[in-house]
Amino acid sequence: MGVVLMAAKTVALDHEAYEMLRRHRRAGETFSAAVKRLTGGRQSILEYAGIWKEMPEKDLVRIRSFLEAGRRRDRERMDLSFRKEV
Repeated sequence: MGVVLMAAKTVALDHEAYEMLRRHRRAGETFSAAVKRLTGGRQSILEYAGIWKEMPEKDLVRIRSFLEAGRRRDRERMDLSFRKEV
């Protein structure tokens, strides 16, 4: 078997940037993997499959309420816009 050597670069981050990266890193994920994931552009939708499965019910309720309020506002804007055209 051959040995694969990967070059490494040192990157300096200020404390705030380091903490932001650390918070976005997933359990068991290296900093290199986190940077690649966060800066890799478009991700497959499959990346997000099941992401809400572990979310506490109270958070889901807040998200649903937020989305429903946005939809209500959109419908109201559409109704106002339609009335102006008639």
